[in-house]
Amino acid sequence: MRFHLLALLAKEPAHGYELKQALEQTFGAAYPSPNIGQIYVTLNRLTQDGLVRAVDVEQSNRPNKKVYYLTARGREALTTWVEEPTEGPRVRDEFYMKLILAPLTGIADRMALINRQRRHYLGLMRELNELAERTDQANRVALLLIEGAMLHLQADLDWLQRCQEELL
Repeated sequence: MRFHLLALLAKEPAHGYELKQALEQTFGAAYPSPNIGQIYVTLNRLTQDGLVRAVDVEQSNRPNKKVYYLTARGREALTTWVEEPTEGPRVRDEFYMKLILAPLTGIADRMALINRQRRHYLGLMRELNELAERTDQANRVALLLIEGAMLHLQADLDWLQRCQEELL
């Protein structure tokens, strides 16, 4: 979440509630925003790390609020994050480790593991379909995020089928 907040602050200074709202408006329900406590804890850490600075702003009839600004160091960290490639495929897949090792112990049957995982993925796919139906069609960002998750899940389902064919 550090870099999500830095990116929003690169656009404009904001306080914690504004950052939460910006995340919600940008991604909708496709990427549930963290609770406000998590946002403020992260902002405090970013401040301690010198990536943002907080300025108290006086408000009439209300307590002061902290507005956060991206520092030069924060912009540098954000640029590095944006320019670095994101991790690719998972070679150390935890399910695959279970699939290979659990039957050796006699704890589980491979077919039972595959079927349980398939049901789980299908349930997640159903949830994503429902989420897509509830998402405002004008929110292309959220819909692309949902579509990406669905494509990853479909690839995982295809891979489960391949595991079943090869290992059983």
